[in-house]
Amino acid sequence: MFLVSLMTRVLAINGSARMEKGQTAKMLAVFLQGMEEAGASTDIIYAKRLKIRPCVGNFQCWFEKVGECIYSDDMQEVVFPKMREADILVLAIPVYFPFPGEMQNLLNRLMPLVEPILEFRNGRTRAKFHDNVNISKIALVSTGGWWEKDNLSAIVKFAEDFARDASIEFAGSVLRPHAFWMSEEEEKEREVLDATKRAGFQLVKEGRMTAELLDIISQPLVSENELREWYNAAYGRAKKGLD
Repeated sequence: MFLVSLMTRVLAINGSARMEKGQTAKMLAVFLQGMEEAGASTDIIYAKRLKIRPCVGNFQCWFEKVGECIYSDDMQEVVFPKMREADILVLAIPVYFPFPGEMQNLLNRLMPLVEPILEFRNGRTRAKFHDNVNISKIALVSTGGWWEKDNLSAIVKFAEDFARDASIEFAGSVLRPHAFWMSEEEEKEREVLDATKRAGFQLVKEGRMTAELLDIISQPLVSENELREWYNAAYGRAKKGLD
């Protein structure tokens, strides 16, 4: 069994434009609650609340002043210090087309945390975090409005590749398709949220989340046909209002 200290530090970055009010926040809250019940300390930052300039891609942080960004903004003041101290990073990202803009800016600015020494492993170029970054695991919490879980696949692949490129463990994905429909199915919502909390507990206590729990979290709450008809009817009402 994977054992961790009671002082395991978890940093969650919520990329939702709705911040505390969205479905992503609902799922993240119970996930972190489970981690806290397992003995971890948790912290949340909201990408939308931060002042972060876009990366200009001049690679100064790799080739001139290693590990130092040319900008002085909330990445230096907030994000970098918290990421260096965290043991587990939780990325909470809803599906837009594909990412919320503020979250994409934040993720693009993480290059100063990566050591500019490259290796070729398993057919891909890889790097790793600097030694002063404690993160050993990345987990993903992602929500979407469409019916199928595969609608979240682009964000899952990003999180997996991010972990591999930084040479740390990808701990798994907590995925909730058609997340807004939980409010229509109270019993199922309780089941999903309970499984999400248990997954957070598992991740801290055992270092992994079981496939059984993750399947409960992402289970269908409504038929694909019913959800599609609901969406199309909503569009019809909106279009009629514009005519």
